[in-house]
Amino acid sequence: MPFADGADISAAIPLSDLQGRNHIIKPDATARNLTGAINALIEKAGLRIVAQKRIRMTREQAETFYAVHKERSFFRELVEFMISGPVVVQVLEGENAVLKHREVMGATDPSKAADGTIRKLHAKSIGENSVHGSDAAETAAIEIAQFFSGNEIVG
Repeated sequence: MPFADGADISAAIPLSDLQGRNHIIKPDATARNLTGAINALIEKAGLRIVAQKRIRMTREQAETFYAVHKERSFFRELVEFMISGPVVVQVLEGENAVLKHREVMGATDPSKAADGTIRKLHAKSIGENSVHGSDAAETAAIEIAQFFSGNEIVG
């Protein structure tokens, strides 16, 4: 699996460590200056932010990133939302990273998210739910490689 710069992602982070570790702070949260508050929750959960950058996703990047949803009714709206403002892309690591990451994010629907989670505290709606997290190790590897070069992950 190559990084954006062509380097092998497995040389930087073993695939088994990537599960659930790509994280994006979405436009609804960056517009409200919540990056620091969300980062604090991630770190409080025992996860380390080993790469982070603020970008403006292009339409092509958003369509590639969410290609798995291309046939879903919400695809166009999701792409428009993700290009509507800056996002913060991150790589997280830590012991039991998959479980910790899913727990700290909370349910996609903020009304069903547990108290103290990112989405319960900061999401505006199911569509504007403040954060994205990878759902599997393979997905994380692809997502991380889309946004980071090998030398940008500095655990």
